[in-house]
Amino acid sequence: MSRNITLSVSDEVFDEMKAFPEIKWSEVARHAITERIEALKFIEKMASKSKLTDEDALELGRTVNRGIARRLGLVV
Repeated sequence: MSRNITLSVSDEVFDEMKAFPEIKWSEVARHAITERIEALKFIEKMASKSKLTDEDALELGRTVNRGIARRLGLVV
């Protein structure tokens, strides 16, 4: 069984889409939605097995962010 959804895009995006009439945009949207669902399922599965506390996860995120900022030269 299939369900329909309505998707809104800005006028600018719609104009860009019209430049590629050979693309089946509904298929692109279906593919993107399916990929996102699979990624979310994977994240939920990993999180359910994790022994990290919320505070551990926050600290890990801060550490990663600091490393990225240093690598990009945003902080010394």
